[in-house]
Amino acid sequence: MADVLVLGAGVVGLSCAVRLAEAGVRVSVLAADEPVATVSRIAAAVWYPTRTEADPRVLDWARRTFDELADQARREIPGVVLRPTRMLLRRAVAEDPWWSAAVPDFRSVPPPPGYGGEWRFTVPTVEMEPYLHWLVDRLAGLGVPIRRHRVRTLHELAGQAPVVVNATGLAAGVLADDPAVHPVRGRIVLVANPGLVTSMRDEGHPGGPTYVHPRSRDVVLGGTFEPYETDTAPDDEAGRAIVARCVELVPELAGAPVLGQLTGLRPARHGGPRVAVDPSGPDGTRLIHNYGHGGAGVTLAWGCADEVVALVGAASAVPD
Repeated sequence: MADVLVLGAGVVGLSCAVRLAEAGVRVSVLAADEPVATVSRIAAAVWYPTRTEADPRVLDWARRTFDELADQARREIPGVVLRPTRMLLRRAVAEDPWWSAAVPDFRSVPPPPGYGGEWRFTVPTVEMEPYLHWLVDRLAGLGVPIRRHRVRTLHELAGQAPVVVNATGLAAGVLADDPAVHPVRGRIVLVANPGLVTSMRDEGHPGGPTYVHPRSRDVVLGGTFEPYETDTAPDDEAGRAIVARCVELVPELAGAPVLGQLTGLRPARHGGPRVAVDPSGPDGTRLIHNYGHGGAGVTLAWGCADEVVALVGAASAVPD
């Protein structure tokens, strides 16, 4: 029997499982879907603490994740690269953002005409499909099995492991009976890359959040941030609006062939991510939650995994 059962196989759950196994803990993963079928696969996956609060814990998670992904980029882990970014601001801002403390080369520069400010920085970006395959292979190398099963209630896990880590994302709303969990729909459009290497952002665009994230073979154009919207069917009108905003921001995209549109539901939570021990877990099992990351899962995953390892260690030190 494993010491820890990680429930969920998105980037948050897999990162947890890797960290625990690296710490010498016997781990198994249980998930409703294959990793490449989770919402993590379609994430734009650029390090950026989207819609997160200026909380010291969140900054620590973000910094730890930045450092881990930067190291993975240097080691040429599949899908991970460091990419320059330009953030254009509609209005002048007197102070640097709270998360800039985690970014070594963050700086403010004079903005182009029509904007009130500009930030430049280099951050890790991740192409999620090869990265999820790498995480699965890493777990296999550490002897961690991944099993498929859709859990209906956490109490059915009683007796399966001394510790359960709940990293189920949106499903945690039901499993943990947490009304703060809610979906936030995000739409992106993929186009052929005409040779771009720099990410661009205009989060204050009146038409909606606008970002351009080049990858090895395509460019992610975004996007939308729509709380409580759950229809993931393609929307041609929304797709055209995203492309128009992104071409306005980066004219080199004009005429780039559209490769597809993707829609996912970010697993958000009012009050921010929940990374904590829950005393109301299944009988004989210590329950640790790690969910509610919204659109910042890739940005916080490794830092939250480090905290889960510490919580597992603390739980193990407590006598029954």
